[in-house]
Amino acid sequence: MNTRRLSRTEFIAMIALLYATVAFSIDAMLPALPRIGAELTPENINHAQFVVTFFVAGMGLGTMIAGPLSDSLGRKRVILGGSALYVAGALMAGIGQTLELVLAGRILQGFGAAGPRVVGLAIVRDLYSGRDMARIVSFVMMIFTLLPALAPSIGALVILFFGWRGIFGAFVVFALFSVGWFALRQPETLPSTNRRPLAAAPLRAAAGEVFADPVARTATLVQTLIFSVLFMFLTSTQQVFDQYFGRGDGFPLWFGLIAFIAGGASFLNAMLVVKLGMRFLIRVTLIVQTGLSAAMMIALWTGVLAPWAEFPAYVIWSITIFGMLGLTVGNLNALAMEPLGHIAGMAASIIGALSTVMSAILALPVGQLFDGTPRPLATGTFLAVASALVLMHRLPER
Repeated sequence: MNTRRLSRTEFIAMIALLYATVAFSIDAMLPALPRIGAELTPENINHAQFVVTFFVAGMGLGTMIAGPLSDSLGRKRVILGGSALYVAGALMAGIGQTLELVLAGRILQGFGAAGPRVVGLAIVRDLYSGRDMARIVSFVMMIFTLLPALAPSIGALVILFFGWRGIFGAFVVFALFSVGWFALRQPETLPSTNRRPLAAAPLRAAAGEVFADPVARTATLVQTLIFSVLFMFLTSTQQVFDQYFGRGDGFPLWFGLIAFIAGGASFLNAMLVVKLGMRFLIRVTLIVQTGLSAAMMIALWTGVLAPWAEFPAYVIWSITIFGMLGLTVGNLNALAMEPLGHIAGMAASIIGALSTVMSAILALPVGQLFDGTPRPLATGTFLAVASALVLMHRLPER
């Protein structure tokens, strides 16, 4: 097996691009939701949000399978196979003439996207561990955040020239580029001697080991709640900009600005995590965000903010929400994966599947309760981050 290791810079950029497949597949769709709703589900435009949630659900299902397959077959085969399914799903959704067919394609697309997402994390764990792994993941998350900052603008541009169905062609091009880079440059990181047979008994044993570890279990639950906040925003924020603030035309630019500024949080985490530790940064971030979300929720329900102040307050709050991911997700992944390096693929699958599927389920009612105001979003966010803070304080010490 080729044991050559890429430079750290190229490795981070390549893994970040694989990670960005998921964010690009979600964020580029946001400007299309009003058009999808008007064309395919005019009786209830909130159902257009399912284009996001079905992709996430498919990704969660694929996440459960991708890791064990990569432990058995190797990392590269699974990423390449998942990318093929992703492309097939994008083509199916692009030509679907009903919402049901589009959603079927999105499920398949999400299922395939699980390969690059989950196995990418397993590759990082194959090569790095502990705070060094957290630092690598932080840099990956920083690029992962900055690249999708352009996604809504790219989506809006594609819609302008090719209609909303053209976005699915952009997904195909993106996948061919990112996976082509990976296929040509990244050596296999799991030697054949370290692979685990794809059998029920070893898989059950590995899953039991993940659930039995109290740190991995608690970190996964905290990550689930944080991801639920992300999906609450992704399903609701376009409608908030359009219907509540009347700024739908400028949404791609505002979203890009929010994501670009928030991307600095991952860089900050990479600089601080070795010195301050993962647990400290997660707890401080959740304390601050709980306070900010409580303030936003109270302001929206009581109307204490002047009308001119609501929009800048919402934008600043959105930046802190996306910034929270950069200061927590990489650290939580590293905490959960640290004792599980010998079953990295299976562990990444269990952690990723639970946090993805459960977070989508938690976010779904918040999106469907959208009433033309940000109040349901603010309330759901506060409840999620407050619960995450309580769990984080109960995280056992090693």
